[in-house]
Order: sequence, then C-alpha cells, then structure tokens
Amino acid sequence: MQLQSTLTCPECGHQATETMPTDACQFFYNCGGCGTRLKPKPGDCCVFCSYGTVPCPPIQENGKGACCR
Repeated sequence: MQLQSTLTCPECGHQATETMPTDACQFFYNCGGCGTRLKPKPGDCCVFCSYGTVPCPPIQENGKGACCR
C-alpha cells in the first residue's frame, strides 16, 4: 500500500506530496500555493481520490466501494 500521494490544486496547479491517513478519509485540504480549500469531487470520498496521484488507503485495499465516508 502506498501512503504518499501528490495532490495537484485544480486552481493554481501547485503540487504537494502528502502522507495519507490510514484510519480516515481527508475531506478538506488547503492548497499551499493559492490557499484554496479543496474538497472531494462528487462521488469521491476524499481529496486524495479527487486530486492525488494515489487513491486513499481504503480504496487501495478494497476498491471504489470501500469509501470511508
């Protein structure tokens, strides 16, 4: 399982590699470039599934139906 994911802000393109939590989904993330508060796209459980290079740990382990909302 990968615990690092690079988030890309849809507003300014800023990228940051972050460690994903293993026990919960991260619903909000503040961009370090422009300060935009990211939240998941409809149908996604967390910001890593929407804007990251790697989906969150529950999705990695159990597939899309494992959304931890």
